[in-house]
Amino acid sequence: MNAMNKVRRFLANEDGPTAVEYAVMLALILVACIAIVSNLGTTANSTFNATNSSMAS
Repeated sequence: MNAMNKVRRFLANEDGPTAVEYAVMLALILVACIAIVSNLGTTANSTFNATNSSMAS
């Protein structure tokens, strides 16, 4: 009977799935941030290169 109570408590406990959901959301946010920063860096680099070229002329 004690083992069945432990199994019921384990199945009713929602801490594990909640932690997994938070980890997945964090991973998606990190991927989005990395993509945004990479794109922003590329855009800034091309802008600085264009400015440098126009000043050199």
